[in-house]
Amino acid sequence: MTEYQNLRMLLSKSIKRVGSEIEQKKELRRQFEEVPIEAGVYEVKNTENQKSFIGKTPNLKTLNGMKHILNMGANNNKELQADWKHFGQDAFTFTILEVLEKSEDPSFNEKKALEQLEEKWLSDKQPFGERGYNRKPKK
Repeated sequence: MTEYQNLRMLLSKSIKRVGSEIEQKKELRRQFEEVPIEAGVYEVKNTENQKSFIGKTPNLKTLNGMKHILNMGANNNKELQADWKHFGQDAFTFTILEVLEKSEDPSFNEKKALEQLEEKWLSDKQPFGERGYNRKPKK
């Protein structure tokens, strides 16, 4: 086989592999878009010191965005950001604690229901002071 034929064969294989990777990415994107948008409460847990942060979001898909913000050093929670930088991403876990059940009731207020769900988890886990990164709610 000549050098030219070898190069053509390698190029052909590379093109097929790239085409396959593009198809895989398209399929993953399609699957992601099919997943319904769900609101809920999540926990970011530091496995080194056991501190946690409890948060809410109207779209649980955005948790990857939170990881990105932490990796960029731009999270508003300074203590969480400092520990992320100190311990590294691998020291933290992200857990969805509860998905908000939507209601067909016309008086259902998703924002208020999500706040109540977060309050329930904050009350249960008490992630304040030495136990976590949340600030105690003002009374």
